[in-house]
Amino acid sequence: MSSSGADPKKGEIRVFQEDCAEDKLKNGILTLTNLRIIFEKTEGKMATLSKKVEEVLLDLPLDKISSVRPEGFIIKKVVIATIDGKQFKFGVFNIGKWVKLIEEQKAIFMNIKNQPKGSSDE
Repeated sequence: MSSSGADPKKGEIRVFQEDCAEDKLKNGILTLTNLRIIFEKTEGKMATLSKKVEEVLLDLPLDKISSVRPEGFIIKKVVIATIDGKQFKFGVFNIGKWVKLIEEQKAIFMNIKNQPKGSSDE
């Protein structure tokens, strides 16, 4: 059985999802979960107004995000920077909501990740 990189992982919950475009990756679907951000490339058919998911181009764990911010005045984008220096610019409908949700989910993720597991490592 084959699985997509966007298939949910154990304990993963979808928080927000939207059709969007990224400067280099082009058109697709941006998904925020409680564990990661996923961008799936899509191809649309104007005749049928349907979209087909082609491949996962970005599968970014939340702890690999160094910053998230809004950008632009006329063409607004949410900019996600990674700890390894990459930058992605997504044209989404509500950039303020995306920035807030990504920051909230990252804070929750990092808090859970940094909690002691019940035994001391010392």
